[in-house]
Amino acid sequence: MRLISSDKTASASTAFVVLAALCWGLSGGIGGILMANGWNAFVVSLYRGAIGLLFVLVWLALRPRGSGLANRRLWFWSAIAGLGVAGNFSFYFVSIAEGSVAVAATLMYCAPVFVYLVSFALKLERPTPLKWASIVMVMLGVVLLTGVYDIDGGRVTPIAVGAGLLSGLSYAVFIFGFKYAAPHGSPQAILVIAFAVLVAILIWPSDADQAVAMLSTPSWPLFLILGVLGAGLSFIFYIVGLKHTAPAVASIVAMVEPVTASLFGVVVLNERLAGPQIFGMGLILITVTALSVYSSARRARL
Repeated sequence: MRLISSDKTASASTAFVVLAALCWGLSGGIGGILMANGWNAFVVSLYRGAIGLLFVLVWLALRPRGSGLANRRLWFWSAIAGLGVAGNFSFYFVSIAEGSVAVAATLMYCAPVFVYLVSFALKLERPTPLKWASIVMVMLGVVLLTGVYDIDGGRVTPIAVGAGLLSGLSYAVFIFGFKYAAPHGSPQAILVIAFAVLVAILIWPSDADQAVAMLSTPSWPLFLILGVLGAGLSFIFYIVGLKHTAPAVASIVAMVEPVTASLFGVVVLNERLAGPQIFGMGLILITVTALSVYSSARRARL
């Protein structure tokens, strides 16, 4: 009976991770629609984070025990996580505005590569030929996906490529910040601080007129859906799901996000991908997922 109960818990937890990835994938497409209608990428990011802040505040109010809010280290590392999530949201939407949802989502999925590079630099991970080969494969996939080899093609702008990679790097910063904050307080407390930092940061680059106009615009339901899916429910689903989901499984199901975002871009936004781009996208997704699964399996053996 305990085994059956454990299996059910693991299945439910995996479903939460899938739902989180699905929400994140859809949020990229919704953000693409808003920016196609003329909304500033930073305004879109600001409201995504602000609505997420409301959700995690409610979560913290319902589960205040063990918050750790009196701990200075919690505040420091949570603020670092906030810098990361602010950069992730804003650079992701800038990449979509300058390129496409599919390209931006796939470039952001390179985040584990940045995690490895930072870990190598800080000597938290030992470089191996397999890890370096995986990084080279991802770089090759980026070249094919973005078409930088085609000088005259102009398929993807340098801003789109740079912003997409920076969104992945920012996500890596969020991962490190959250990891080091976790021993000092609850996930909901960390997210409250992180999203509050995000709002404080993104107020500055956002278009003030648009930020005010959103409150009375017909587009407000899209902003609401973006915030609920892209920051409110998704982060809660993901953290709850990770409690009983193996890291290797989480790495695989996380592919739902870039795949969903890409399909949304192609089907709803009429974006087009050439053959080499599709191959490059597949190379990145498969390599990053395999690298994450290998790393998780290796840690489980230690």
